[in-house]
Amino acid sequence: MSQFDRRGFLATTAGAALAFAAGRAAATTGDAEAQLNKAFDDIFNQSLDESPEQVTGLGLDKGSRASAKFKLHDASLAEVERRKAQTAANLARLRGIDRKALTGMAAVNYDCVFYNLEAADRGNRRFAYPTGNSPYVLSQITGAYQGTPDFLDSQHTIATKEDCEAYLARLGEFARVMDEECERVRHDAGLGVIPPDFCIAGALAQMNTLHAPADKSTLVASLTRRAKAKGIEGDWAGQAAAVYERKVLPALDRQMALLESLKGKATHDAGVWKLPDGEAWYALALETRTTTTMTPAEVHRLGLDVTKTLSARADVLFRKLGLSQGTVAQRYGALFKDPKYLYPNTDEGKAKEVADLNALVQAMQARLPEYFGTLPKTPLEIRRIPAATEAGASTHYTGGSLDGARPGIYWLNLRDTAEAPFWDMPTTTFHEGIPGHHLQITLQRQADLPLIRKAGGFGAYAEGWALYSEQLADEMGFYKDHPDWELGYIHDALLRSGRLVTDTGLHALKWSRETASETLAGTDGDPIPLAQQEIERYCVTPGQACSYMVGKVTILRLREKAKAALGPRFDIRKFHDTVLAAGSMPLTVLGNVVDSYIAANKA
Repeated sequence: MSQFDRRGFLATTAGAALAFAAGRAAATTGDAEAQLNKAFDDIFNQSLDESPEQVTGLGLDKGSRASAKFKLHDASLAEVERRKAQTAANLARLRGIDRKALTGMAAVNYDCVFYNLEAADRGNRRFAYPTGNSPYVLSQITGAYQGTPDFLDSQHTIATKEDCEAYLARLGEFARVMDEECERVRHDAGLGVIPPDFCIAGALAQMNTLHAPADKSTLVASLTRRAKAKGIEGDWAGQAAAVYERKVLPALDRQMALLESLKGKATHDAGVWKLPDGEAWYALALETRTTTTMTPAEVHRLGLDVTKTLSARADVLFRKLGLSQGTVAQRYGALFKDPKYLYPNTDEGKAKEVADLNALVQAMQARLPEYFGTLPKTPLEIRRIPAATEAGASTHYTGGSLDGARPGIYWLNLRDTAEAPFWDMPTTTFHEGIPGHHLQITLQRQADLPLIRKAGGFGAYAEGWALYSEQLADEMGFYKDHPDWELGYIHDALLRSGRLVTDTGLHALKWSRETASETLAGTDGDPIPLAQQEIERYCVTPGQACSYMVGKVTILRLREKAKAALGPRFDIRKFHDTVLAAGSMPLTVLGNVVDSYIAANKA
């Protein structure tokens, strides 16, 4: 679009002096943009050098980067410190580029990358323990033991003998990474950074599940199964079992022993307020997770207000179903138990649920052109989360490769079909698939953006868009004549408004895990064990749970602003294309992008 034109300042024809001045301005813009693009290339290549997993995830582990397929990242304490210094250097490099000389998408790209570097550098300078996703290297949802098995199974492709050999190499690397994590856990524990006791217990329970005999290990079976399917000759089962038994199991034993040793030092306190400078840690986390300046008190109040509005709508819908007794949460509890919405808790029943959701995806796919000018080219698949990690994993989405060869995957947790009644699944599918994460991330990777932006992201934007997509499905009529499906949408929205209340409750108001679990269950009607699993996730990733609703509210506000400004000129497809074509960005930057769209489309 015109507002993202990279040409910068246009020379005028109003005299030689003005032409000369405009020419100098254009040259300055060109110099600044050239510097910026070179910086982006260098910084992105640094990130690829540091993360072989990212190289594979983007489908770039070929050609000059083929060796990345044999490696995993360096998780050592020394590498953490090196990256801090590198972040500071990259930030200084961006500060050396004339931001005022940049226009259009170049300015947007600068602001997005600068935001990440500046926030990371601020955290690095203030805190001696992690300030990214979580303060805890190991927990029930953090650590290589959690992510690497799924990564090797779903993203490490097997098509040749060399791919199999690379898998074996990465299996050995997995053991190295786990030992390096132990080094960092010991360092952080020395500072007093130890996960809550229930998070340690959850991690140990899942490590025990992963700690299976070689003939029952998903790590061994993944290579064996896929090599056989491709007809690749070799004793891959035997070789994988040897690496698994010689390297992986001993490293896993060492991690488990370390966590066992921390049990006596762990407390039951759930929030990060208990950590060194924990109040400041949470303030930074909330700022960077929501990409706003909202305080914990403001986020808490927003959660209460949105919950009140959503509960009123749920009451209306429940009455349409003939359910008028009890609180909204109690009625949701009853709906969860209604057998007409449940699939058999068998492999066949779970396969049927996946098939029914795939049919819903196809129905949405057919409607997309009415609301989006640009459509995703990469296909979407729905898969079950592997049994070995489903106990602590949440339903989620992983993006496809940059070239579209590997599909985007909507990972569905079906450990128990009672947790996934069909009335609640359409909105989850719209959120994780289309028009949610799959559409947004795929369009970002299709867009004319620097690679660093194609691969990057901001949770408040991405999760805000996915939550906005749930409401968009309602506006598209997918819940029409299905008050039960709309109740699923409201239920999930209540979960997100409840997150605003409970995340701030845990980390700012010093709530216990039990208080937060009861509050969340009393908001959306989930049973206490399910609510508690959610709360335990918020304990480990402070602020992240707040990104969803803050992002959605911001996108809706900007949409209403555009509608008011443009009147009959407002086109929902152009608005969506504007929001999506610029890629994931801080919400403050998104506001500037929408303002440019409004200015370009006014009469």
